[in-house]
Amino acid sequence: SASELILVEDEMTDTEDNEEEDLGVMDDQRSVILHLISQLKLGMDLTRVVLPTFILEKRSLLEMYANFMAHPDLFLSIAAGATPEERIICFVEYYLTAFHEGRKGAVAKKPYNPIIGETFHCSWDVPKDKVKAFRTNGASTVPRDPTKEFGQDQSTCYKLRFVAEQVSHHPPVSCFYCECKEKKMCVNAHVWTKSKFMGMSIGVSMVGEGVLYLMEHEEEYVFTLPSAYARSILTIPWVELGGKVNISCARTGYSATVTFHTKPFYGGKVHRVTAEVKHNPTNTIVCKAQGEWNGTLEFTYSNGETKVIDTNKLAVIRKKIRPIAKQGPLESRHLWQHVTNSLKEGNIDAATEHKHRLEERQRAEERQRVALTTPWKPKYFAKEGDGWLYLNPLWKTH
Repeated sequence: SASELILVEDEMTDTEDNEEEDLGVMDDQRSVILHLISQLKLGMDLTRVVLPTFILEKRSLLEMYANFMAHPDLFLSIAAGATPEERIICFVEYYLTAFHEGRKGAVAKKPYNPIIGETFHCSWDVPKDKVKAFRTNGASTVPRDPTKEFGQDQSTCYKLRFVAEQVSHHPPVSCFYCECKEKKMCVNAHVWTKSKFMGMSIGVSMVGEGVLYLMEHEEEYVFTLPSAYARSILTIPWVELGGKVNISCARTGYSATVTFHTKPFYGGKVHRVTAEVKHNPTNTIVCKAQGEWNGTLEFTYSNGETKVIDTNKLAVIRKKIRPIAKQGPLESRHLWQHVTNSLKEGNIDAATEHKHRLEERQRAEERQRVALTTPWKPKYFAKEGDGWLYLNPLWKTH
């Protein structure tokens, strides 16, 4: 099968830093944006609007989803919770810390729109001693030294694998699937991004949902994703998250609401988030959280205990990825390598040219499929109902 061709042995620790230079918009770029804005109407759908290349971030949206797993130790710890209550609280802790790494740098840039059939593969080696059962009483997190690279001894690590694929072009749907066989847990998600023009900002809503499966506990946690907003697009654009997301487990009756607060027009803090975990049958709130999704988060439990997590002090476990030479033509980094290299060199014209070629090729192939009435068939995911499912998920093989 296609998945067998991806050799994990070929994967190497990723050295890309994904840091974006925090420069404001140059004058000549500002006029391009102004020209673009002049042609847009409020509330207009931006899906088919070609945005200027200089606002691009040097990675594909598929890879950005992989960066949500930058704290795989917290992710794997969910399954270690002793009770349903502990497990959903662990999920909320992981969820709240997942966004800061996916959004590197203060400047809002846009990842590449994946082309149909594009895929992204990576994995993480997670030291087993980092994956701890959750204890509300031992609520202080040990400060971790991010300068120390984790030992890569395979026997002391859990393996977490990730695959993402762009399964549809209109609407633009991305799917991703992530699993750890040893911990008998996996997550399957499909996301359709919708961009909307809102004057001095651009709103991107993430339509779709993910499901986390914990096989040992026979639990499924359904979750949604927040919207993102690129603000002050004419000066120094920045990103904020907004909206209410839900996490729920039908089997245990626990659910959580996470609210990403957008900054009020006057005063107020940015990047604020609050959360509440509830046991629905008894209508009890078992945990509350507040803070900033890219700063400090404070958790308060029903027994009065508290715990603080500073997202900037959490050690990031780098993903492992195969070198471009060993990647297939449709894998993100291989596909976008010329655009990325041109952006790194600051050669915007060359980047635009390479990007244009990719998009032109995609349009030509799309026209061909329409002419031959052959629908696109994804490699790793299949459509089921409103969603998409990975073809060979853990729960089928167990």
